[in-house]
Amino acid sequence: MNSGLDRRAKIVATLGPASSDSKTIQQLIAAGVDVFRLNFSHGDYSEYTAIIRRVRESSEALNRPVSLLQDLRGPKIRLGEIDEGQVRLVPGEILKLATKPGTRGAVLVDFERLPDCVERGSRVMLDDGSIELVVEDKTSTTVRTTVVIGGVLKSHKGINLPGVDISLHSPTDKDIADLEFGLAHGVDAVALSFVKTARDVEKLRDHIRRIAPDRIDTPVIAKIERPAALENLDSIVAAVDGIMVARGDLGIEMSPEAVPIAQKTMIAAANRHAKLVITATQMLESMINNPRPTRAETADVANAIFDGTDAVMLSGETAVGKYPLRAVETMHNIIRQAENHLAEWGHWDGALSNEASGLIAMGEVTHDDALSMSRAAKELAHDRNVTAIIVFTQSGRTANLMSKSRPRVPILAFTPIHRTYQRLNMLWGVKPFIVPYADSLEGMLESVEDAMLKTTDIRPGQQIVLISGFPVGALCPPNLALLHTVRQGR
Repeated sequence: MNSGLDRRAKIVATLGPASSDSKTIQQLIAAGVDVFRLNFSHGDYSEYTAIIRRVRESSEALNRPVSLLQDLRGPKIRLGEIDEGQVRLVPGEILKLATKPGTRGAVLVDFERLPDCVERGSRVMLDDGSIELVVEDKTSTTVRTTVVIGGVLKSHKGINLPGVDISLHSPTDKDIADLEFGLAHGVDAVALSFVKTARDVEKLRDHIRRIAPDRIDTPVIAKIERPAALENLDSIVAAVDGIMVARGDLGIEMSPEAVPIAQKTMIAAANRHAKLVITATQMLESMINNPRPTRAETADVANAIFDGTDAVMLSGETAVGKYPLRAVETMHNIIRQAENHLAEWGHWDGALSNEASGLIAMGEVTHDDALSMSRAAKELAHDRNVTAIIVFTQSGRTANLMSKSRPRVPILAFTPIHRTYQRLNMLWGVKPFIVPYADSLEGMLESVEDAMLKTTDIRPGQQIVLISGFPVGALCPPNLALLHTVRQGR
C-alpha cells in the first residue's frame, strides 16, 4: 500500500462500471487513489448511494482518508437512445438529428434550440470530438448532417457546437436535484460543469446555502471547459475553492493547439490565488484498452506536475477501462518520478503573494496571519533539519495555504473535525489525521506525536514545525509556529 508520504500530487479516479465494486474500490485506494469522482452525467441515485457507501466502508477498512468529488453534469447537450445502443458512422453518410421524439430515421437530441444554433456548414462534434458532422440543411425540429469523421456512436454521448454560444448556464435543474442528493450523502466537494462566469458559482453556493446551510463550506470546483470561462478566469478563480482543467470539451470548443497554453494559464492562476487545481481528461486514455500508456501520455502527466497542478485525474481509464488498477499504479509512478525532478523542472515554487490573502480557501476567508505563518513554517523547515510540517486546523484553510507554499517536506494536517479530515485529502502534499479536540499545547503535541509515531516513519529525535492558533482550542487564525523535537513515550 502506498504510504501517502512518498507522493505529493493527488490522484483523482472516476468510478464507473469497471471500478464500482467493493473489491476494486479497496484496491484502488491501496494503489494510491486520494479522491473518487462521481460523474452525475450517468447512473441513478440508487447506484450512487451504493457506491458512496462502498467508498466510505473501504476507506474505514483501510484506515485511509478518501475524498468524494461530485461532478455535476451542467448544461451539456446529449444524444438520446440509439437503436441497439450504438451505430457505426462512415464518412459521407447522412445523419439526421431531431429535437422531437419519434422522428423516423433520426437520432434524438435533448436540445430543442439546436436548429436555431446552426447554419449550413456549421460543425457538430460528437463524443468528445471523436466524430465530426457538417450541417447540410435544417427544419424547425431537425438538422441534416454529413459525416466528416466517422466512428462508433453510442447512446447519450455529448454534442459540441464549436464557436456557438448556446446561452445555457450552470447550474441546471438536474444539477440542483443532484446537488441536494450529494449534500445529503456527504460528498466532500462539488464540481460545476461548463462554468462561464463567477455568477454561475455564486448561484451554486446560493443553492447549497438553501439546501443545507450547515454544508455551506463545501468546496466548489469550477470546471473550465469553454473559451468564455478563460475570458473570466480571474473572477472565477476568486469565487471558487478550486478549478478543473477540463481539457475534453475545452479542446473541442477551441483549437487543440491552444489547449496546452490554456492549461498552463489556468494552473498558474489557481496557484497564484492559492486555489486547488485538478488537471483532467485523456491523461492515460490509451489505458482504457491497453495495459501500458503511450510515451506522450506519460510526458503529459509529468508536465502537469511540473506546471504545478495539485491533482491529476483519471476518467474513462478507471470508470470503464480494462485496467483501472494498473492505470492508478501507472499514474502514481509517473508522479513520483516527476516529483523527484521538481527542483529542476517545476514551474511553481510556492511563492504566495499577498493577493492570496483574503480570498476564499476551503470555504472560509483566510487571514494575513495564516499566509505569514505558512511562509514562516516553510522557511523554518528549509533552514533547519526538519522532517515534516504539522498543521493543526479546524477548517482546513491553513493546510491549504501550506500546501500551496510547496514546502520540500510532507505536510501532516491534524483536525478534530471528520468533514475537514476527508476534504484535506484533496490537497497537494497533505496527509490528514483525525485527532480529539485539544485545549492545551501539551495536549495537542501528545495527539500529534502519538499519531505520527504509529503511522509514519517519523521517529523520536527528529524535528517538526508545528503551526496552530494560540490559545489552543480557540477559533482563531494561526499565530504560532513552533520548532519541536519529537520525544519518545509521551
